[in-house]
Amino acid sequence: MQRRRSKQTKSLEDRLSEEAQRLREQAKALPLSAERDELIRRARQDEIGAHMTEWLTSPGLRPPD
Repeated sequence: MQRRRSKQTKSLEDRLSEEAQRLREQAKALPLSAERDELIRRARQDEIGAHMTEWLTSPGLRPPD
């Protein structure tokens, strides 16, 4: 069985940021509810993930001595 692989055209940071923006737009259209809170929570997680990958791939990050 072969694995399906696809080459990503956008960086992980870009994809996470776009997903967070899409989720926030969806949340704006909803009234106050648990579903809206969940969308905002997921958007926040995507933004944090984008910042973490940016930080981890930064040239200033050095291995411990």
